Amino acid sequence: MQLTPPRGLIHSGHQRYPGIAMPTQDTEERREYYRIEDRVALEIIPAGQVHSAGSEPLPALFNLLGELHQLDFEAQHLLRQIAESNRTLANYLKVQNKRIELLGQALAQDLLKDQSAPQPVVLSEGGISFVSEQPLAEDEVVTLKLVLLPQGLGLLLPARVIYSTAMQDGRYDIGTEFEALTDAQRQLLARHILQKQALERRLALESLQGD
Repeated sequence: MQLTPPRGLIHSGHQRYPGIAMPTQDTEERREYYRIEDRVALEIIPAGQVHSAGSEPLPALFNLLGELHQLDFEAQHLLRQIAESNRTLANYLKVQNKRIELLGQALAQDLLKDQSAPQPVVLSEGGISFVSEQPLAEDEVVTLKLVLLPQGLGLLLPARVIYSTAMQDGRYDIGTEFEALTDAQRQLLARHILQKQALERRLALESLQGD
């Protein structure tokens, strides 16, 4: 299955995605991001229902994992400073971070039991495109509840629907752009994308070496 990338996203490689023609925009006014094909657990929450009285509260584990990754992000610059003066201590702290990361991945498996099954998406710092059983109105603002794998990073991201295109199988190709992300949210997305790219390059290299 191929998805149309959200407007303003550059092509990440040789593969191009079919879909509607993207609006022509001035290059200086269009933010371009590297994008990846990924699998994430995704839930669409209509505007106004995230904190409404009748809505179900977010699972404690979802919030816990989000805070865990937020703290890890905030500690990265401190770890780099420590490494400049005490490499042994920095290496020890990196080991502890890895242990916490592995625990987070284990907890994420429990979180996924309460989430929808992971689905294919095209993801970047600027937006996400995916296939939905239901259409969304263009220019509609929604909240996307994402669980990024395998680290189990939970994010609640506001997004605007850019297109909602009917597919031949009756489903809808949805493209969205994230809105008003915090710097931490954007950095967490960027790190996930970089880690995914590094993994794909390593697997490709191992495949070539195995031939």
